[in-house]
Amino acid sequence: MINFLKDSFDKMTTSEDRSEIFNLPNCITLLRLTVIPVLFLLLLSPGRILSMAIAVLFIIASITDLIDGYVARKYNIVTTMGKFLDPVADKLIVSTAMIMMIPIGRIPAWIVAIIIMRDLFVDGVRSVASADGLVIDASRLGKQKTLCQIVAVSALLIHYDTVFGINAHVVGMVVLYLALVLTVWSGADYFKKFYEAKIKK
Repeated sequence: MINFLKDSFDKMTTSEDRSEIFNLPNCITLLRLTVIPVLFLLLLSPGRILSMAIAVLFIIASITDLIDGYVARKYNIVTTMGKFLDPVADKLIVSTAMIMMIPIGRIPAWIVAIIIMRDLFVDGVRSVASADGLVIDASRLGKQKTLCQIVAVSALLIHYDTVFGINAHVVGMVVLYLALVLTVWSGADYFKKFYEAKIKK
């Protein structure tokens, strides 16, 4: 049975197809997704140690995002699958972390809702643009938004006072409000670029 399934898979996918999916950058991206089930431990209302452990895993997962991008560019293995997986993985991890922190009171639900709705809106606009053959480059605002979200979520996951006496939750909330502004701003900027490109076409 195993040999039959393997033969069937080999027939359906060429070696080129498999290299498109299972190259090193994509494997790093897929590995990054394994942090998502760990985030569900937040529902246990973790104390200081578990909060720190989950935050460290989240930060490591965020760092691997830089690694897979670097590897893809350095060795020229940028693929269509990679372009799809990378942003999806980022959004899944960040969104899951924020959603899991709502029940334990670490993040306001309305902020999470706005951030997720913005991402869905931009994804919808991107799909329409792609169907029309329009290419809209990612803006610096979008990158700044992502960075602020990662910093905010990391601090909110830590939650407690740090060894330097700084309250991580307060820091996280300050950065989160900045991330919220950049989230809405970058979403509006993306739609503006789409609208202008549509008119020019």
